[in-house]
Amino acid sequence: MAFKQSLMENDSILLQANANNWQEAIKLGTDMLVKTQAISPAYYDAIIHCVKTMGPYIIIAPHFAMPHARPEDGVNRTAFALVTLQNPVFFDGESEPVDILITLAGSTSDEHIAGLMEVMQILDDQSHEDGINLDRLRLCQTKHDVYNAIDHVLMEG
Repeated sequence: MAFKQSLMENDSILLQANANNWQEAIKLGTDMLVKTQAISPAYYDAIIHCVKTMGPYIIIAPHFAMPHARPEDGVNRTAFALVTLQNPVFFDGESEPVDILITLAGSTSDEHIAGLMEVMQILDDQSHEDGINLDRLRLCQTKHDVYNAIDHVLMEG
């Protein structure tokens, strides 16, 4: 599984998008993956249902969420989508807003865990002070900016 490759194949990067609430922010990412048939529309519904019943488990770092559900909830093939927001959204009961979302659709439990680990390694690369971090993603203006940022971390790593 390759984060960058998935973003390219699915044309699944949306930068400086607008969303009125967390549900709309999640839908921006899932819609890109529905369009390429990586997931079914039911995957979005499963994510929303899980967040409403279990709380915002998808917030995995300050200002960063990774919307995901179980593979059997509508994943056709493993894929990622990246969304940055112009204005952050708040999840119910959370005091920290979210402005970066990476949707993860893992086709198996192993792919799901591998995808989570890959994204976290790229985003939280502590071995390089200039690795991709959330601030660097916020500065990306084009899809190529995102690809270059990912390449930089992978080449250094």
